[in-house]
Amino acid sequence: MLTRIRNANMVKHQIVQIPSTKMSIAIAKILKEEGFIEDFEVYNENNKNYLLLSLKYIGKSRTSVISKLKRISKPGLRVYSNSKELPRVLNDLGIAIISTSQGVMTNLKAKELGIGGEILCYIW
Repeated sequence: MLTRIRNANMVKHQIVQIPSTKMSIAIAKILKEEGFIEDFEVYNENNKNYLLLSLKYIGKSRTSVISKLKRISKPGLRVYSNSKELPRVLNDLGIAIISTSQGVMTNLKAKELGIGGEILCYIW
């Protein structure tokens, strides 16, 4: 999902189609709440669910709101953090998306709740 968003962002596409999973829907909700995407929609085509993300750009030059998206935890090397050592992305100008026992959330919300988890990605 993250690679599809990154690639579409580089070539300035308006919408991105992603196979829908519970994790991708949770990440899309966070991206919308934080203002990195305009909107998202789940639709069904040939008995498969897809997620349509509408990317957000600023001005006539269409500069992207997402300037960098970096995957942290990979299948070969999972990265976990406790609540005291959660990362700060650009002094809280960006966000880290964290998968916790209470669901997928940003680093700021996880710190507020006092829980840690797997660090999925950084976005700024």
